[in-house]
Amino acid sequence: MGLLIKNGTVVTAEKTFAADVLIEAETIREVRAGIPVEPAHEVVDASGMLLLPGGIDAHTHLDMPFGGTTSSDDFETGTRAAAIGGTTTIVDFAIQARGTRMRDALDTWWKKAESKACIDYGLHMIVTDLPEAGLEDMDEMVHEGVASFKLFMAYPNVLMVDDATIFRALQQTSRNGALICMHAENGSVIDVIVRQALAEGKTAPVYHALTRPTLAEAEAVHRAIAMAEMAGVPIYIVHLSSEDALNQVREARDRGLPAFAETCPQYLLLSIDKMNLPGFESAKYVFTPPLREKENLPKLWDGLRTDHLQVVSTDHCPFCFEDQKALGREDFTKIPNGGPGIENRLQLLHHHGVGAGKITLNRFVEIVSTAPARIFGMYPQKGTIAPGSDADIAVWDPKAKHLISAKTHHMRVDYSMFEGFEVTGNARQVFSRGELIVKGGEYVGRVGRGQYLRRAARGGAWQ
Repeated sequence: MGLLIKNGTVVTAEKTFAADVLIEAETIREVRAGIPVEPAHEVVDASGMLLLPGGIDAHTHLDMPFGGTTSSDDFETGTRAAAIGGTTTIVDFAIQARGTRMRDALDTWWKKAESKACIDYGLHMIVTDLPEAGLEDMDEMVHEGVASFKLFMAYPNVLMVDDATIFRALQQTSRNGALICMHAENGSVIDVIVRQALAEGKTAPVYHALTRPTLAEAEAVHRAIAMAEMAGVPIYIVHLSSEDALNQVREARDRGLPAFAETCPQYLLLSIDKMNLPGFESAKYVFTPPLREKENLPKLWDGLRTDHLQVVSTDHCPFCFEDQKALGREDFTKIPNGGPGIENRLQLLHHHGVGAGKITLNRFVEIVSTAPARIFGMYPQKGTIAPGSDADIAVWDPKAKHLISAKTHHMRVDYSMFEGFEVTGNARQVFSRGELIVKGGEYVGRVGRGQYLRRAARGGAWQ
């Protein structure tokens, strides 16, 4: 049987048009108005609905050890919540432990995901140790479909690597076609500021934000781009949070450099005001980079509108407030860094972006699906609605009202960063490779049905 979605409005990054979508097996076969209904077709009436390519969240941390605990969503609960919010693909991060081979980390993360993932998934590799043999490890990872590597300029003695390691990794991508993703903050300077704050008895959650200035982010973004320019390769800045950092990306792109960057809903919608909540409540908003002054928010929206920012991901890394964030009740440096957001990304961007006139509907699709598919080697298999592409489709009700709350969300965490946000626009049904997996806000697919994506290395071919 084929699946025929009738009477919808297809939205891609390029255009919006009335069309039916015919799906056979896992693939889109035809997209046009007036596809005739045949007896073998299962028909879905999408009158009044938008047909969006399934969302792609290119930055998640599921079942991730950090700060003496582990992120509270695993590949089952996290991908189920993602699907309910209209996301049909994620790219998570495998973490190489110091002194081990990258292959060990890849095998570990495959085991975490293979029987649990509810949607398709790819993997980045976090590089913490890069001896000469590690350069060959990078090539092996590319062969296994890990087409991107993340390096840290922050978290000394935990994840941070030095500039020489970063530069060697960048040079290797000029040969193997992978992409370096950079956590850009000057970790050495931040470490000094943190130690000084603690010595002065400043231990409350707000000092997590106050000890990580925007200039520390901007300096590291500038340095990362400079090293990529010297190596002659593209660079991708993760979770960019401030105007100061954005200015560095804008300047590079204005010079024609292949510098790319993402931001996250929390940096578009929340400010450092959340760090002034009574008691320990602000620990809910401890993540890195931290929340910034509200003057940064409209600048980031402008960056999305003008394509100086290309992607909105979530950096979903949830820790429960009561028993995990509480580890840092007496010392902000011990609060596990991260927050939940994988379920609400499309809702928030549709309401506060499209609904508020900050971005167009087509740009919305681009930043939540098409651009991450292109940048991370999944396009056109993912990221669009076109013949030959995977049938990943969110049937989106642009008028549906939804109240975001920890009482009703599906993430395995006891709070929401966006508690009480009322949004307009939500997924009515979600199809992953032609299979109905979400209906009426509930997951109806099989746990473990998600497939690992072997992503293509693209070298300098990104546009």
